[in-house]
Amino acid sequence: MSTRIDLTAPDGTSAALSTHGAEPVSWRVGGTEYLWSGDPEHWNRHAPWLFPVVGASAGGHVKVGSARYPMGQHGFARDLPFQVIEQRADAVTLRLTDGPETRAHYPFAFQLDVAARVRPGGLDLDVTVGNSGTEPLPYALGFHPAFPWPFAGGTRARDGGYAVEFEQAERPFAPQVGPGGLLLRDEQPIPLSGDILPLDPAIFTEAFVIRNARSRRMRFTGPGKAIRMEMADFPHLAVWTKPTAPFLSLECWTGYADWADFSGELTERDAQRLLAPGAEARHGVRLTLEG
Repeated sequence: MSTRIDLTAPDGTSAALSTHGAEPVSWRVGGTEYLWSGDPEHWNRHAPWLFPVVGASAGGHVKVGSARYPMGQHGFARDLPFQVIEQRADAVTLRLTDGPETRAHYPFAFQLDVAARVRPGGLDLDVTVGNSGTEPLPYALGFHPAFPWPFAGGTRARDGGYAVEFEQAERPFAPQVGPGGLLLRDEQPIPLSGDILPLDPAIFTEAFVIRNARSRRMRFTGPGKAIRMEMADFPHLAVWTKPTAPFLSLECWTGYADWADFSGELTERDAQRLLAPGAEARHGVRLTLEG
């Protein structure tokens, strides 16, 4: 059973997290909601954490040594209960540790902490991945928030006044996404104009995956307002929606889906990280409403 944890900043900015997946489910500034509602007609999530893999795994499993373990899209953390470790009016820390349920999919000892703090106009999220075992921990981490589109008036149409602005100009090509969400070696063009992606629902037949991005900041801009998303140690980015869905997802990842031709072990997965025994890795996301 999940519990909703409400946080409030001195200026009235508020946020809420669910113990189910440590997922942010609300972020309100000036009385307006800026996180996607989770309407199941379009997408039943708000802003899930992705761990211990990002994206699809070839064959629906991961290999560790001679064994295969079933692994669903984006891993399992988003679907498991977290424990409240610390809580105050404006902040909370939630934790997931390994157990029989996780070891059926991922035979490693780990600790995953998600710390959230709401501040005037913003929400800060800090994640610590800890290796509590005696062997290297292969992991990937991702954050998959969605925001209402439109969120500042206008419309979702091509001329509705919305765009994604990257901190730096990015390469205007992305891997094609094949059956089951696996990446293909062929590329698709991204309609980028330098550091600007003008938004139009018609351009989204699949996610735009920007591997090894130069940017560490994205802005979802609308008429007179913007949602700024700053990332710490998330080198891969994605922009995604469904053509008829009234939201836009800005994603940041340390890894990404398997290539369709991949058949190796989890430690050999492209962009998967290895954390030494007893070590910790820290990642962060900072959301701010501008305007």
